[in-house]
Amino acid sequence: MIKVNSDIYQAAEFLNKEEFVAIPTETVYGLAGNIYSEKAIKGIFEIKKRPFFNPLIVHIKSLDYLKEVAIDVPENAYKLANVFWPGPLTMVLKKKHTISDLVTAGKDTVAVRVPDHPIALALLEALDFPLAAPSANPFGCVSPTQAQHVANYFPEDLKMVLDGGVCQRGIESTIVGFQEGKTILYRYGSVSVEEIEAVVGEVFFITKNDISPDAPGMLTKHYAPKTATYLTENVAALIPTFKGKKIGVLLLDGKIELDNQIVKIVLSEKGDLVEAAKNLYESLHQLDKLNLDVIIAQKMPEFGLGFSINDRLERATKK
Repeated sequence: MIKVNSDIYQAAEFLNKEEFVAIPTETVYGLAGNIYSEKAIKGIFEIKKRPFFNPLIVHIKSLDYLKEVAIDVPENAYKLANVFWPGPLTMVLKKKHTISDLVTAGKDTVAVRVPDHPIALALLEALDFPLAAPSANPFGCVSPTQAQHVANYFPEDLKMVLDGGVCQRGIESTIVGFQEGKTILYRYGSVSVEEIEAVVGEVFFITKNDISPDAPGMLTKHYAPKTATYLTENVAALIPTFKGKKIGVLLLDGKIELDNQIVKIVLSEKGDLVEAAKNLYESLHQLDKLNLDVIIAQKMPEFGLGFSINDRLERATKK
């Protein structure tokens, strides 16, 4: 039976025994294991049914610890870390030789961040090793933002969920890397492109790769509900094409009037994109439970976290 509690020392005990546990972060819950344990890392890939060519993010306790996992760190990486760590920014850096190819999908780089969650940080302080922690969901499914989401996904296969409440950011970290002096965006996330550019200048984009991704979250199909999902700028125009179907609609705000038979979830009554991002995955989990025929999602405005929400919805939709 899976344990769901907030006992950091019990979680540390499992991790020290090369087990893996689910942990909270400010973004989503992660399946965490000792980066130096082949048993733990293989277990994470296997329980998620995640392809081994898709690298993992390494979570460390502080910027000072970065030297334990990365080498040749560029100046722009330090600039970003000083602004956004602890926080939802992951950076892809040259790895130390001690980091297993299993963690990095055979690449000479490692994705690394410092999470901004008190329980995650306390757990890292209690351990002598960093944690690899991809999202705590079966590969390709909607990410979990509550402990119960994780327990629902893995009722038999996971020993413990460390409960840290509802994730405050609600979507995964932004991922950047550095090539030939340029800052590259690999994944939209909880830090906006505008915020990054305010620190390091122009950002370049390589956000999709189905063959050999440089970072997590680059696969074309990802973060998807079981229910067929469509993304549109014109919700009212798309609804009639599903006449007679059970429809759920995901909206930014409550301004669009809909038939009472249609299930409607509003991400933010005031149209706040930060609040909308926080509520995105929980809303998709709710809609996915309702045995609907289709989910229609409204495309977000294209600025700030609107880009990040649209990115998740595009990867979740039926093409």
